[in-house]
Amino acid sequence: MTTPTGPLSGIRVLDLTSVLFGPYAAQMLGDWGADVIKIEPPSGDTWRYTGVFRNRGMSGQFMAVNRNKRSLALDLKHPDGKAALARLIPTVDALVTNVRPAAMARLGFGYADCAKLNPRLIYAAATGFGQDGPWAARPAFDEIIQAASGLASSIGSDEKPEFVPSLIGDKICAMAMVGAVSAALFRRERTGKGQMVEVPMLETIAGFNSIEMLGGHAFDPPIGPTGYKRMKNRRPVRTKDGWLTMLPYSGDNWCAFFEAVGRPELSDELGVRDPVRRSQNIDKIYDRMSEIGPTRTTAEWEELLLRLDVPHTAFAKLTEIGEQPHLEAVGLFAEIDHPTEGRIRQARPATRFSESPAGIHRMAPRLGEHSREVLREAGLSDAEIEALVENKAVGAP
Repeated sequence: MTTPTGPLSGIRVLDLTSVLFGPYAAQMLGDWGADVIKIEPPSGDTWRYTGVFRNRGMSGQFMAVNRNKRSLALDLKHPDGKAALARLIPTVDALVTNVRPAAMARLGFGYADCAKLNPRLIYAAATGFGQDGPWAARPAFDEIIQAASGLASSIGSDEKPEFVPSLIGDKICAMAMVGAVSAALFRRERTGKGQMVEVPMLETIAGFNSIEMLGGHAFDPPIGPTGYKRMKNRRPVRTKDGWLTMLPYSGDNWCAFFEAVGRPELSDELGVRDPVRRSQNIDKIYDRMSEIGPTRTTAEWEELLLRLDVPHTAFAKLTEIGEQPHLEAVGLFAEIDHPTEGRIRQARPATRFSESPAGIHRMAPRLGEHSREVLREAGLSDAEIEALVENKAVGAP
């Protein structure tokens, strides 16, 4: 373990979340310096058991979103477990939860309950659906949100929707949560007042997707169809020996490209000088690109496109992402020795802070690894802690 140096150093966060949305948000707060205490049931976060692992309960997917945290295993259905959490709430700056609000209220830890214990608390609720709407009580998972937000329709079509093959809804909403918690903490520093923050997945992803996908429906009444034509037509370009993506970005850029590949007539044929015509003809442009691509190797294309200053890149394979030239140069993927799980590979925090660098200062914890330590900091005596462990209100190795 090293001392946190990020901009949130000194901020203390209770993480009452599981799976991906909440844990990823809490990990980013930890990457940025916060002391994050992960509250887990005695059985552990279910994400611990999802994916590949060397030791049960420490999957690679779990470790990817739970570093820079300490684990306290608490049974919140046990009165002594509830009492222990109540002792912790006055000691923290923020509480992040993805337990449905009604369930948190039944446990006695809704926003109103927690604000009485700590009026300066930032209480951040990760929800599936806004709590002022008719779906407030529904459970939500990534594919539910991709479907309900229109994202799956825009990836596929209205007739045949498709899911993004990534838990993108959870991850985007996690980033929104980090911004919301940071903003609320900033306001508290000015006013001294805590508040509740809600980040609903459906509203967040529907708004995110609408930016370009509303298309003609961004006007009232609509002046065209939904969707963004270029998104539907863009595709990888097959080269002589692999794959490439390239996108000249201005009329001059396109003209220079077609001149360089010996097809200057395409500039007029496809109307690339005019951004409106270029957008209308994007399907034809990609058809021409698919014809031109196999005339050169990927390396030959990269040499030409660099000279023309045309945005491009070869495709990185998931199995080789650590060797992608730029990512390798900046050291995005770090190989780290975990005290129990051996050598692991993770992406370091991508955000750079010049005066308060983010970093990995603590490995993902084993279930209940820090239970005694955290409760001791909250003022419980060793005798009280051992009694909690003995009656199974607290889990500790």
